[in-house]
Amino acid sequence: MKKYISIFAMVLLLIGVLAACAPEREETSGSGDGDSNASGDGEEATSEQPESLKVWVNDSEEQKAALDELFARYTEETGIAIETTPMNMLDQVEALNLDGPAGNGPDLFFQPHDRIGNIVLQGLAAPIDLGEAEGDYSETAIEAITYDGETYGAPLVVETYATFYNKDLVPEAPATMDDLMAIAEEQTDQASETYGFLMEAANFYFSYPFFGANGAYVFNNEGGSYDVTDIGLNNEGAVAGGELIQSWYENGYIPVEINPDIMNGLFSDGKVGVAITGPWNIPAYSEALGDSLGTAILPTVDGNNATSFVGVKSWMVSEYSENKDAATDLAIWLTNEENSTFYFENAGELPANQAALEGEAVTSNELIAPFAEQIQFGTPMPSAPEMQQVWEPINNALLFIAQGDDVQEVLDEAVQQIQDNIAAAQQ
Repeated sequence: MKKYISIFAMVLLLIGVLAACAPEREETSGSGDGDSNASGDGEEATSEQPESLKVWVNDSEEQKAALDELFARYTEETGIAIETTPMNMLDQVEALNLDGPAGNGPDLFFQPHDRIGNIVLQGLAAPIDLGEAEGDYSETAIEAITYDGETYGAPLVVETYATFYNKDLVPEAPATMDDLMAIAEEQTDQASETYGFLMEAANFYFSYPFFGANGAYVFNNEGGSYDVTDIGLNNEGAVAGGELIQSWYENGYIPVEINPDIMNGLFSDGKVGVAITGPWNIPAYSEALGDSLGTAILPTVDGNNATSFVGVKSWMVSEYSENKDAATDLAIWLTNEENSTFYFENAGELPANQAALEGEAVTSNELIAPFAEQIQFGTPMPSAPEMQQVWEPINNALLFIAQGDDVQEVLDEAVQQIQDNIAAAQQ
């Protein structure tokens, strides 16, 4: 019996020795490579919860106030303190380039989606997995934050432009381009500075729907990847769109020298029937026209809904963050239906969360609801870094078109300039 007891004691001792010599098991689930188990429910995101997260917020007072309230709620739910730094979102990338490697950067920062390609190229943002929450956002928003097949950020805001009209001059919004042209023909008298229809037609951001509706495109996009060698801004559809825009100048509907100040001043003075611009003009137009102000989606072009450019602002996770899982959880939490609705009600920006976009807070606002509806017909501005080489040549082309130059020749020259700019930037 003593022999068996001795053998049993030796086995126990051997097990103890082997256990002591075994390698330690990884205790944290955060991989730091963008893989996330974050749920966005404001509960513990990782097995090792940080005491605090650093967030760079845009320096708009209304946006800061709304976010401060949300951050306080998140801290109350999770115990994670949020340290915010107000900074214009257009300055954040340059600052992150300096502060990130030094360990002074944020865990989360806030960016418009058309800069994602450049941000990724610089290695400043980590791809994130939105998990089940991915289906909560509008398809346009997800398309906008997808670059080379990876998801960068949790989208908070979507924005596009639509139709404003003065009900005293135009009882109903134009449903089609034919309706719009009829209003322009009937009500335009440049001598008295009255116009049926005005827009910044020489600004490609606003003019894109009239190119896109005819089959033009900036870069061909397949499966979330842009082919920047395939530029569709001088194809047959682009020429048709350019000729349509040129006809507005030839007929005297839009003055060549139009700019935002002139357009907004004339519309606010009650001298314009219809204007195409963004929701940021709602406060000023409402103050000027009161109940006479109406909004609607863009007129259809040849029976097709006009494809406006859509901008998306999202929370992005810094590649330098040591708390990527927790930062992802916070980003998803900030953009859920409840918090997106709160942000819209207090900061005035349209939510990228689809349920919030279709919620009563948005749809019951008769001036903002058409902008939310227009989102579904829009297309994100390309996020490829090469988009920076597009704006100046195509806007110059639109100026030449306004002055009566041959549309095909102008667009051919613009595309050649874009290709040359891209080639020069890649050297």
